[in-house]
Amino acid sequence: MFCISLTLYYLCLCNNRIINHELFFQLSSQHNMKKHLLITVMMAMATMTFAQQVNDNNTPLHLMKPAYRLNYGIPTTEEVKATIDRILQYIDGETPARLCDSQTGREVTRLKDIDEHTQLQQGGFRLTSYEWGVTYSALLAAYKATADKAYLDYVVKRHKLLADIAPVFRKLHEKQKKIDPNVRRVIDPHALDDAGAVCCSMIKSMLIDPQQPLRPLIDNYSDYIMNKEYRLADGTFARLRPQRNTVWLDDMFMGIPTVAYMGKLTGETRYYDEAARQVMLFASRMWVPEKKLFRHGWVEDMQPHPAFHWGRANGWAILTLCEVLDVLPDNHPQRGPLLQLLREHAEGLAALQHHDGFWHQLLDRNDTYLETSATAIYAYCLAHAVNQGWIDAKAFGPVALMAWHAVASSVNAKGQVENVCVGTGMGFDASFYAYRPVHVMAAHGYGPAIWAGAEIICLLRQQHPKMNDSAVQFYDEKVPTDQPIFNYDGKIRY
Repeated sequence: MFCISLTLYYLCLCNNRIINHELFFQLSSQHNMKKHLLITVMMAMATMTFAQQVNDNNTPLHLMKPAYRLNYGIPTTEEVKATIDRILQYIDGETPARLCDSQTGREVTRLKDIDEHTQLQQGGFRLTSYEWGVTYSALLAAYKATADKAYLDYVVKRHKLLADIAPVFRKLHEKQKKIDPNVRRVIDPHALDDAGAVCCSMIKSMLIDPQQPLRPLIDNYSDYIMNKEYRLADGTFARLRPQRNTVWLDDMFMGIPTVAYMGKLTGETRYYDEAARQVMLFASRMWVPEKKLFRHGWVEDMQPHPAFHWGRANGWAILTLCEVLDVLPDNHPQRGPLLQLLREHAEGLAALQHHDGFWHQLLDRNDTYLETSATAIYAYCLAHAVNQGWIDAKAFGPVALMAWHAVASSVNAKGQVENVCVGTGMGFDASFYAYRPVHVMAAHGYGPAIWAGAEIICLLRQQHPKMNDSAVQFYDEKVPTDQPIFNYDGKIRY
């Protein structure tokens, strides 16, 4: 009798039936106190179920919050800046701008005391690597976006150190002394990786403050890129690894932006022409139009050419397009084709974004892992292209914001950037890319994450994003309402 009565009571409540509570307790009175307590609990549960029952008449179900794994919506500029501030604080501690004696560990403070045992004090990252060239450019962008001088100071301090020590180390190098490899790549670059990204950051820094003593380093780097880098017969930047006459998509970014920015620095048209020519030479071999993506590698005597669409390399490609278009004159004959290439690439990338905001390690293979550095580069490039008016804010603004949420989720409490693929050569099978390790000390994630945050701040200030019917929408002008659902002009007329 107890079980039957309790069950009837619960079912009646759940089905909105009226029951006689007195009769129910009479049926239950023959049982002991313990069962009375159980009855009370079950009655309370049933009553709660009844009270919480919702339906399409009493509740706007369409406004229920989805169970997003990561953040969704429109962040504040303060939230974005807090994330990139955290990264700056971390890398500032990990990259000391000092010299030391490699044998004793003692700090070297005077230029006259530099000898073959002197080196840049080692931290978690290298001050002269291409990854840190990206980071310098990103920090300069963050300075422009926020006016926070801490970003600028970080760059100026390290650039100045390199400029101050370069003449002394050059003399040692000319005497055949073995010097710190991290300084050697500054005074005697051997590859585009040594030269391009750091040089471009120095040009940008000089455009902010022309009084900085960086011109000798810039000229040395650019001379290597223009006159000494290995090329194919038609002049395309190339390498001799892993095969003879291999074109790496990475080298678009490692070389071309510096060439374009030399045009901005000097006013000489030949630099603009060469930068645009290089982009089109790369595209003629690397662009896969049916996918609207770039392949990572191209080998001169290989047939057919496999197309592995590695995420970060495609990031370097679209970042190069942004960098070149930023300085290429409006009337340059190649500006139109470069803009069209950027728009098609943006379309191809947006179509492959994962629903959590990331992109896959191999962009078109969703069984490969979600990777942060590529996602950060795309967040920057898509936001920047929207801000520059190159692509449609309505179509790509939400994609950029979703990408930023993914990047921000990868920045841990210490300011480290997680889920970043380590340095990667070139392969011609899927396993090579799919199983590349990720590591928090992979330097490739730090600059892109800061760059992305800086441009998202600009996006939030320049554009007009608004939540409408639970979705991120971008509008041509500020919408004067905070209603959860509204028409394009902010009025409520369903």
